[in-house]
Amino acid sequence: MTANFAPPAQSSYDVVIVGGAMLGSSCAWFTANNPDFDGSILVVERDPTYEFSSTAHTNSCMRQQFSAEINVQISQFAADFVKNFRSYMGDDPRVPDVLLQSYGYMYLADNDDFAQTLKDAQAIQSKLGAGTKFMTTDEIAAAYPFYNLDDIVGGNHNLKDEGYFDGNTLFDWWKRSAREKGVEYVTNEVVAMTLNSAETQVQSVTLKTGETIACGQVVNASGPRAVETSRMAGIEIPVEPRKRYTFIFDAEQPLDRDLPLTIDPSGVHMRTDGQYYLAGCPPDDDPAVDYDDFVQDHSIWEEKVWPVIATRVPQFEAIKLINSWAGHYAFNTFDQNAIHGPHNRVSNFIFVNGFSGHGFQQSPAMGRGVSEIVTYGQYRTLDLTPFSFTRIEAQETFVEKAVI
Repeated sequence: MTANFAPPAQSSYDVVIVGGAMLGSSCAWFTANNPDFDGSILVVERDPTYEFSSTAHTNSCMRQQFSAEINVQISQFAADFVKNFRSYMGDDPRVPDVLLQSYGYMYLADNDDFAQTLKDAQAIQSKLGAGTKFMTTDEIAAAYPFYNLDDIVGGNHNLKDEGYFDGNTLFDWWKRSAREKGVEYVTNEVVAMTLNSAETQVQSVTLKTGETIACGQVVNASGPRAVETSRMAGIEIPVEPRKRYTFIFDAEQPLDRDLPLTIDPSGVHMRTDGQYYLAGCPPDDDPAVDYDDFVQDHSIWEEKVWPVIATRVPQFEAIKLINSWAGHYAFNTFDQNAIHGPHNRVSNFIFVNGFSGHGFQQSPAMGRGVSEIVTYGQYRTLDLTPFSFTRIEAQETFVEKAVI
């Protein structure tokens, strides 16, 4: 038997969730909490420390500023869920309040075409009730005089339900509450699946410790490893691990107000992070990486991030790097949007994959959506069918333009 791995208590479950991090635990909790669901749930997690999960490396941000209406609505539900977390958790007095620090996002445009793209997105967001406003350079300078705006023609900003939240509190309580509601978490790994003769249903999963577990439905919540799980059911999905870098720094001259999560036209972003500041970016060369590759490239800080932030905010010319890490996006190479819901042929195989960096803020709506598919066979709240696998097979992209 693999060290620390253990077999589950039963040989059959109504739902087997492969992956127990943020999205897997959201699916587990929302399903167990659904009054119309009365089945059994097993969560199989290969690393219960979650040390190398995307969950452990998140920057835990939330925004309404998306280009697709459904993504705005997903974040609006997330904001409501965070602000009313204890209520959603059944008014359990043990559950803490979760603060949503709404210092907002600031998308900066350095040309008229991108400014128009921001204006178009603002119209969509505003129609849905988001507080996004397009600001001229003069308006940005008045609100945030620390920016160097010499090359900027305008920007989108929103101070309503947009900023940072403590997603790990949600994660911890989803796990705890799910267990209290009867969900079984087991340290193990799914290594194979058996389909019926027509290849329309997953009948069982095989664990690394050798057990064969019969299942009613399987949820793929494997993060960057999603394709490894889907291949066990004979399904190929365009999800791969892409490395993303985060840097925490101190400023010799701190700003006199919160720094919104600022998306520079270069692709570098930065924001307030308690008494420090956070910055990040994708690498210029952005290939898929090995699942266990978390090696940092320190040249990215020296050659890309620091020059950009020091130019955009001159007060950041004198800064000290405090901490840094590399994490993985579960990157959907097809259109950078999530894949959600049942497969069109293997009908009891359910996706919750490919979030491309949006998973933390989308986890409440996506977990709720999985619980509805599992329980009712259809969505009852937000219609998440735009994220279905069928678009990939049909080669019809559902593009989200606002990917950081």
